[in-house]
Amino acid sequence: MMPYAVDDAGRPVFFVSSMAMHTQNLYGDMRASLLVMQPDVSGDPLAAARVTLVGAVVEAPAEEVRELYLTRHENARYWADFSDFAYYRMDVAAAYFIGGFGVMGWIQAADYGAAKPDPLADVAAGIIGHMNADHADAVRRILANFGGVQADEASITSVDRLGFHVRYKDADGFHGTRIAFPREVTGTDEARTVFIEMTRAVRP
Repeated sequence: MMPYAVDDAGRPVFFVSSMAMHTQNLYGDMRASLLVMQPDVSGDPLAAARVTLVGAVVEAPAEEVRELYLTRHENARYWADFSDFAYYRMDVAAAYFIGGFGVMGWIQAADYGAAKPDPLADVAAGIIGHMNADHADAVRRILANFGGVQADEASITSVDRLGFHVRYKDADGFHGTRIAFPREVTGTDEARTVFIEMTRAVRP
């Protein structure tokens, strides 16, 4: 787990010192993995969406990735000219995604490379926090109507353009499921509109 940037092909880019232990490990075996976790807004890190990228990490030409990385991590400019630091890039061979309890699976490199960034990626944490804090009852009723699940508690753990994952509690314990949006959304305003429509559809 470490700071990274991502290029247009979805490849993670790192800026690390040759003295770091993980860099020394790469000199012995270039195979590595990177864990990327969604910010925990539910109070339970195991319910948060996360993905592990696996692949080979090799040194990358500075002219290709320098500005990409430093734009994302401005404070790294302090070390940009240190001779022991270099840029590295992972060629993703596969990814393992966990969307919450019971929602998981492998993503092959071709599918990962062809995917487009989700339009809600940068605003998902805010949407999740707002829905769980201010509309918890609506989430539970949406789960009942669109997921067929009667739950004592329910909270959203991840959201994307096609729907969202819910962690819920019933008499048998905690579970997870996914609810699809009635249509694809492309931003915060559309997501808000769809949540309102789904809530109104199940309003008593």
